[in-house]
Amino acid sequence: MAISFHLALSLLLLLLLLLRVDEGFVSVSAAAAAESVEITYGSVIKLMHEKTKFRLHSHDVPYGSGSGQQSVTGFPNVDDSNSYWIVRPTHDSSDKQGDAIKSGTIIRLQHMKTRKWLHSHLHASPISGNLEVSCFGADGESDTGDYWRLEIEGSGKTWRQDQRVRLRHVDTGGYLHSHDKKYTRIAGGQQEVCGVREKRPDNIWLAAEGVYLPVNGSK
Repeated sequence: MAISFHLALSLLLLLLLLLRVDEGFVSVSAAAAAESVEITYGSVIKLMHEKTKFRLHSHDVPYGSGSGQQSVTGFPNVDDSNSYWIVRPTHDSSDKQGDAIKSGTIIRLQHMKTRKWLHSHLHASPISGNLEVSCFGADGESDTGDYWRLEIEGSGKTWRQDQRVRLRHVDTGGYLHSHDKKYTRIAGGQQEVCGVREKRPDNIWLAAEGVYLPVNGSK
């Protein structure tokens, strides 16, 4: 029986998670960090908030206010399967799996476990009242609310694992943001993720653990 790409990818990721090294990273991530590999479309990654070291996270729990869509938070632990995101191009892009991603490119991030897209809009975030960041849609359901522009800090031209990046939401202009304001009830101990229109130190993220697909030989 043929195995779908998504199932095969999930099984591969599960196998890698069972082969952690002592530091808590999967072996592929340890090798990737040493080589400063490029992030490509189809890679499954965790995004680490630079200032707090929490990972971008989602789970099948809706917000109790605002849009009521699936919540997005910052998660403190490294070994959490709900913090994996698949890097995808936009609908109208000619980019394909394995292509490198240049600064300024608009991308989408799909939550691996729930298949929903990292999303934002004008609803207020629950704690700080900034722009709410949620997960929304499905494999075949995505719109411009899922579009994020990659901005690489410094002189780098393509996204690499060691680079500091910002993700700016196309529709609202808000930067993907987190801070040490934490939830106390439904997502106790997890911190708020929201959108903020100003560039701030709390807007910076780095690619961390994950399964990094090799770069295509040519585009």
